[in-house]
Amino acid sequence: MKVSAIICAAGTGERAGFGKNKLLASLYGAPALYHTLKAFDVAEVDEVIVTASAADYKEIKALCAPFGFETVLGGKTRFAGVKKALERVTGDIVVIHDGARPFVTGQIILDCIKTVKAYGSAVCATPVTDTMASVYYGVITDVPKRDTVYAVQTPQGFLADDIKKAYELAADDGVAYTDDSAVYANYIGLPHIFEGDRHNTKLTYREDFIRDVPPLSPGGECRIGIGADTHAFGGLDDFITLAGVKIPCESSLVAHSDGDAVLHAVMDAVLSAAGLKDIGHYFPDTDKRYKGADSGRLLEQVISMAAEQGYAPANVSVTVQAEKPRLAPYIDEMRASLAKLCGLRECDAAIAAGTCERLGFVGEGQGIAAYAAVLLKKI
Repeated sequence: MKVSAIICAAGTGERAGFGKNKLLASLYGAPALYHTLKAFDVAEVDEVIVTASAADYKEIKALCAPFGFETVLGGKTRFAGVKKALERVTGDIVVIHDGARPFVTGQIILDCIKTVKAYGSAVCATPVTDTMASVYYGVITDVPKRDTVYAVQTPQGFLADDIKKAYELAADDGVAYTDDSAVYANYIGLPHIFEGDRHNTKLTYREDFIRDVPPLSPGGECRIGIGADTHAFGGLDDFITLAGVKIPCESSLVAHSDGDAVLHAVMDAVLSAAGLKDIGHYFPDTDKRYKGADSGRLLEQVISMAAEQGYAPANVSVTVQAEKPRLAPYIDEMRASLAKLCGLRECDAAIAAGTCERLGFVGEGQGIAAYAAVLLKKI
């Protein structure tokens, strides 16, 4: 069954007090919405539609672009935004999630889909730990048994035909719906819950961004590695090789292998993250087998070595410092090559280039330096 997801991001988040959509405020160094989008970038979800207000449309669309997610204009209310998005979905199952819950995990999303397949509906909910009470005009009128009360979260999943029908029927009933399960319950039937996670909290106020924020999980056990490499000019070729791409240059780099400083830095970063020794240990420059070696092939071996330790690259970031040649025209090609060699999507690989403002050996045009950071995920 094809699965579609709707992420609600068209609100203003006035209670957070940022003066803008709270989902565009920083969380862990990136817009809060980015973390929600990344959580839904899983194979089990076939399409993702994100609602945005007119004011935020361009910025949210830019956030969605690397993931290949569609952005649509929402409405004045959450209900109106979901209804518009439902008109665009093509899946048999629809999973609806609030963008303001960036701590959702892949497991929660999978559990939601499985529950819909089993029962036709799935509402993420967690048991409450406090005693709950019904209050009317400041007076407690009822105290339900705690084991019968759950806190409702998102995602919430439904068979597409059912939730579309429910939204059509509810369009003119005058009820101010803030929850998809309530729409479903009014017109289709009693929704089925599945247990979520207490960390799947919602960002509402400014302090939610800095207080008691649960640790952001990148999807399992991960390790970070850092690598660096330098090579001097002085070779006889009229090109250099960086990230597997040949770039015209008046002189090549002096090296035992092909002198690809970018891939060498990445290799050391991967080995470091995997808890292994550096590239000089595994590919010494005293070994004739590696004379003029293709660093792309060596990187493949390094990634295989990391896999033997139970890890694979999740993303890679590289900075190159070079006074010459000018690298800007080749960055996109280098990025694509690096992503392919690491088995990553292009959006999970980044390369930046700059000069050293004529300082040091790089600034004097004597060589090139590269620095890499790699995140490995458990496989």
